Amino acid sequence: MTLTLYVGSKRYSSWSLRPYVALAHTGLAFETRTILLDREVTRAEIAKVNPAGRLPVLHHDDLVVWDSLAICEYLNELAPEAQLWPADRARRAHARAISAEMHSGFTALRNHLAMDLGADKSGQGHVPDAMADARRVFEIWREALAASGGPFLFGRFSIADAMFAPVTTRFTTYGVELDAPCRAYVDAVAALPAMQAWRRDAAAEPASRP
Repeated sequence: MTLTLYVGSKRYSSWSLRPYVALAHTGLAFETRTILLDREVTRAEIAKVNPAGRLPVLHHDDLVVWDSLAICEYLNELAPEAQLWPADRARRAHARAISAEMHSGFTALRNHLAMDLGADKSGQGHVPDAMADARRVFEIWREALAASGGPFLFGRFSIADAMFAPVTTRFTTYGVELDAPCRAYVDAVAALPAMQAWRRDAAAEPASRP
């Protein structure tokens, strides 16, 4: 079995970070290949591995799976012992709902607080719409953490945490104020070995955006 995850620049690609963290959690052997973004050859390089022209994309032998959430769902089926979704049906439904909300929403937060692991942009991007999105994220986190007891949204690490992992980095990069439960959650995600490995790789990449 050969698993290869193609990702965009680790400094910037929030979509790529999500399945990477989930895949690392499964314990399966895999290779990560990075395609740097915003270069003349970027589009052509992506087209070689994904006809949809998007990153991330997972190659499992001859199977090609793209889209962050689709990859995570596939990993859940590939490695059920990793328990990437909560076992309880109601909690699993809740985890899927907030993951889907993260996947399709929070446009202002994405636009004004773009992921950039190599920068300190404290105070930037704090426009009303982005801060409204941030408050909704905090609401999601507090509710889940209060119900589960933490340290992750549903107690143990799940796809929901993978989906929100990039947001934790954005709040750090842009100096968004966090209360104690949200700070503890951001710290728990940051301490994951997969997050630390991703950050190390991101630090070695060239900057390609202002």
